[in-house]
Amino acid sequence: MFNTTDDALAWVQQRGGGDLADKMGLEFIEFTIDRAVARMPVVGNTQPAMLMHGGAYVVLGESLGSMAANLHAGPGKLAVGIEINASHNRSATSGYVTGVCTPIHLGRTLTTHEIVVTDDAGRRCSTIRITNIIKDLPPHT
Repeated sequence: MFNTTDDALAWVQQRGGGDLADKMGLEFIEFTIDRAVARMPVVGNTQPAMLMHGGAYVVLGESLGSMAANLHAGPGKLAVGIEINASHNRSATSGYVTGVCTPIHLGRTLTTHEIVVTDDAGRRCSTIRITNIIKDLPPHT
């Protein structure tokens, strides 16, 4: 699909993570089938207690995992999430959180990815697992 890792990163940066990811300030940094990395600012993504919102961690994880699954799926295919779970370990309060997405399983019809989210000090804030199903793209009408 892509000749270089720069091609895959350019693809995901051009395609973007969708309106929600854009509103949350998600930025893709590295993108290959084996490893995808993105970051998101804490500011603007907090709960009333000024801690990073747990749902924001999940948005970061689902954005990374779904886009990585779509890269694996290839042309003419669409990967969509069918299950996600998250365990939150600590709350970031400033700076950025960074998600590192690695595949657990890359199959013909299912993918599973683990996303580890850390704060600027490298402390684990959340661990997310997402499973995507790979389908044929619907025909354009």
